[in-house]
Amino acid sequence: MPDAVVFDFNGTLSDDEPLLARVYQEQFAELGRPITAAEYFEQLAGHTDEEVYLRWFGRADPALIEDRIDRYNALASDGSTVDDETRAAVRFAAERVPLAIVSASARREIEPVLGAAGLRDAFTLIVCHDDVANGKPHPECYLTAAQRLGVDPAGMLVFEDTEVGIAAAKSAGARVVALTRTLGPQRLAAADELVDRIDRPLLERLLCS
Repeated sequence: MPDAVVFDFNGTLSDDEPLLARVYQEQFAELGRPITAAEYFEQLAGHTDEEVYLRWFGRADPALIEDRIDRYNALASDGSTVDDETRAAVRFAAERVPLAIVSASARREIEPVLGAAGLRDAFTLIVCHDDVANGKPHPECYLTAAQRLGVDPAGMLVFEDTEVGIAAAKSAGARVVALTRTLGPQRLAAADELVDRIDRPLLERLLCS
């Protein structure tokens, strides 16, 4: 059994990457440099907001990032992006090991979703963009989570959905299970295991077998 289970947020715990793509598309079109969903998933998914805006506009304006978060919250803060299977898996795991979220997102977009999904109390720790100097693929976020949880990084079981997230977790020394719904299996080959959903049977196998 791992010492802790850690979930990435966007696209992993919260099935919201299509929603995020829509938010960026709407905002970027208003700013005069449209982006397609295919371009978002190919070039930007998984990166911090600063990196997203630097890559697309050559600069990262904090006001634009705050506007992007407001748009996201208007669509996702009801908790609907966390499906019932994922909720059951989280509750099962929380009864057995400490749980954490490690995300490139801001705390103010993570906590409303968790609260509405009824899962905030399941998580011992949230390490988000506000807590680290270096975003994924740098391992700082996962090393920080291990330190705060009091576990060896090698004892963490991490769920991710993008190459940058996998790279961050693997660089920290964690075991990584990759959820293929965001980018597909070919781009996630560096993970230790690939799955197409997070549900209770998966967590039963990973924690109890």
